[in-house]
Amino acid sequence: MATLTIRLPDDKHERLKALARANSVSINKLMDELATVALANYDARVRFETRATRGNPKRALALLEKLDRAG
Repeated sequence: MATLTIRLPDDKHERLKALARANSVSINKLMDELATVALANYDARVRFETRATRGNPKRALALLEKLDRAG
């Protein structure tokens, strides 16, 4: 396991401590959870962008039109 040191403004640090307290977790656990969310968002974006480059725009638009008619 690695150690990460970051510099934050005091007010932001206090707010993070309050958020951790409100969620009954340590700041370390809170930061781990926030990092997990950030990485999941990044992975989803990369997957989407990769698939988009391989996709067929005409087929995608036809599927969206079909969904629009059904909804």
